[in-house]
Amino acid sequence: MKNNLEEIRKKFNYTQEELADKLGVSRQTINSLENGKYNPSIQLAFKLARLFKTSIELLFIFEEDDNGKES
Repeated sequence: MKNNLEEIRKKFNYTQEELADKLGVSRQTINSLENGKYNPSIQLAFKLARLFKTSIELLFIFEEDDNGKES
């Protein structure tokens, strides 16, 4: 799943460590999210959206191929 997390985080002037602390997760979790190696739980997605005052859909881009499978 693609995301805009790194760009939005930087607009708010948070380091990965600062964002992780605010969310109660590790810096490695933030790094994995930003690099597309980890999909967030629904709870974490909502926390991020609330913190950045945006929607989950603007943070995370869900893409499907023509067969309806996630790409």
